[in-house]
This record gives sequence, C-alpha cells and structure tokens, in this order.
Amino acid sequence: MGKSWHKQGQFLQKINTFTDFIACARHLISEKYTTNSGLVISGGSAGGLLIGAVTNMEPALFHAVVADVPFVDVINTMLDPSIPLTVVEYTALGNPFEEKFYRYMKSYSPYDNVAARDYPNMLITAGFNDPRVGYWEPAKWTAKLRALKTDDNLLLLKTNMGAGHGGPSGRYDYLRDVAFEYSFMLKVIGITE
Repeated sequence: MGKSWHKQGQFLQKINTFTDFIACARHLISEKYTTNSGLVISGGSAGGLLIGAVTNMEPALFHAVVADVPFVDVINTMLDPSIPLTVVEYTALGNPFEEKFYRYMKSYSPYDNVAARDYPNMLITAGFNDPRVGYWEPAKWTAKLRALKTDDNLLLLKTNMGAGHGGPSGRYDYLRDVAFEYSFMLKVIGITE
C-alpha cells in the first residue's frame, strides 16, 4: 500500500501495525476462510514483536502462535545501544531515551504487557548464538507467560543451542525445524492424519 502506509506504522503510530494485523485476522474469520479455532499466526524477529503484541491485545482471536526468535523485550533491548541492531531500530521505533518513545514502546512491548489471562497455544523459539535477538528475550517472555497465564494451553520454548538468528545451518537441520513447527500447528488445531 505504499510508503505512506508503511510510515503510518512507525514511531508513535506503531500500534497501527498491530491493529491492521488484528483487522486482517477478523476479516479472514468474518469471510469464513477460517475460524478462531483454526487460526494460527506466526512471525519471527521483528515479526515476533508483531505476533507478541497482537497476542497480548487479542489473545482469544488466535488458536495458536508460533514466535520464532521474537523481539519481545522491546524496552530492555532498545535501551542497550551495544546490541547490533538497536540503534538502527531508532529509525523506525524511536529513541527510548526520549520519554515519549519510551512510554509508547512500553505500551506495546510484548514482555511488558503479559497479564494474568488466557493465552493461545504457543511455540516460542530461540537461537543460543543469535546476535540480533538474544536467547534470553524469548526465554524470559516464556517464563513470564508461564507465571501469569490462566489456561492449560501448550506453551513451549525451543532453544536451539547451535543456531543463530536464521536458525540452524544446513538444509536438513532447517527442514527439521520447519517440520517441528508444522507438527505443533497441526497438533493444536487437531489434524492428526
């Protein structure tokens, strides 16, 4: 939809990214392409920020979530300029050392907005050698979700001890990860054959 639309999802309008995604999910349901019980969402890295934020905003809308190396601890990461991509992200998210950006980021940061409520089934992945999203981000998000969620849905954390940001190297190791994620998705929506 062009550069203007893209810019409307940055800085102090970042929330538009999340509300647009939620509107798309609702449209798929209203047009009967799927149902809540068949809707699985997935995103990685900055897409994991999207997935984490919409899961906090509308947890009942989705049946399952796959978050690959998700950027979910926005505040702590953005306050550490020594992390390779942090300062680059200032050009899209703003500088959290300015109070208005700090407060705004905190309003949507997935880690900071976990609450005591039901969450969908979730698979969260991390790469131990990830230089972009430290393995501790998905790990601490998972721990906070486990401590606060009020449901019995699956919540899995898979940390690949030999992978970086893009997953394991090698075609077959990558395919094993893809198969694992598909297995999770098929299991939680009830497809067994």
